[in-house]
Amino acid sequence: MAGVAAPPKLEKKPVKFSNLLLGASLNMFEVTTLGQPLEVVKTTMAANRADGFAGAISKIWSRGGVLGFYQGLIPWAWIEASTKGAVLLFVASEAEYYARSFGAAPFVAGISGGMAGGLAQAYATMGFCTCMKTVEITKHKVAASGMKPPGTMETFMQIWRTEGIRGINRGVNAVAVRQVTNWGSRFGLSRVAETGIRRVTGKEGGEKLSVMEKVLASALGGGMSAWNQPIEVIRVEMQSKTEDPNRPKNLTVGKAFRYIYQNNGLKGLYRGVTPRIGLGVWQTVCMVALGDIAKEAVEKLTGDKVTAKH
Repeated sequence: MAGVAAPPKLEKKPVKFSNLLLGASLNMFEVTTLGQPLEVVKTTMAANRADGFAGAISKIWSRGGVLGFYQGLIPWAWIEASTKGAVLLFVASEAEYYARSFGAAPFVAGISGGMAGGLAQAYATMGFCTCMKTVEITKHKVAASGMKPPGTMETFMQIWRTEGIRGINRGVNAVAVRQVTNWGSRFGLSRVAETGIRRVTGKEGGEKLSVMEKVLASALGGGMSAWNQPIEVIRVEMQSKTEDPNRPKNLTVGKAFRYIYQNNGLKGLYRGVTPRIGLGVWQTVCMVALGDIAKEAVEKLTGDKVTAKH
């Protein structure tokens, strides 16, 4: 009787410099092109829930024309973009390996890795970066009153002096919840969309998907994962510098939720969902459609084979 083949040995994947460079490069390109303008529109709509899409565009344009759409890009969005891929990839890889070593199925291990990576990403870099971006975008009332608004680093130091590390990281718990649900749902929903595309195109046997099919699957997953927009609106409210005497002091996630719901209802909790879906689609196009081009460039630069999936 033939012996049963032993299952393949589980190996820990090394986190290569080439993978980190690829992630950072793609993230930097994404945020510097359409990423930050969509982020600014999304944040403005979430912070000013009485305004519609047109009102947000008008408000942003009045702050400085085209440059108004890039508020918070330097240095906060660049810091976030250049570091988040590295943190996410490293932690996700470790978490996925340990989940597999405890017997988790590849699909479950992948989601677990993504969620753990998203959590680490939130507390390591995204917390203070999203806080400072939101402060930059929502401090326009100072300019409207005729005073010169403080510069980027001046704003940062002012918050540091008055509120310390807690002020810089305000809303970080909401960021963490968003990232965990983002990566978990985006991964799962992308796989569901991919299964549907394979069924329609007759590639259920594991055949390679085309670039456009990959983009479509990931874009559908990214778009559908915007179901958690309320936590994003809560995050913006917690970090916002917009003055409102009726807003509770020392906002928590729960207090912010009640405040938004009481003032703006369910619709207010989904303000900014349209540009957020657009942002998810653009991120997908950058990571998937431009991934192969970036992969070749990084391999030539480092001489190291890129193994990261995009």
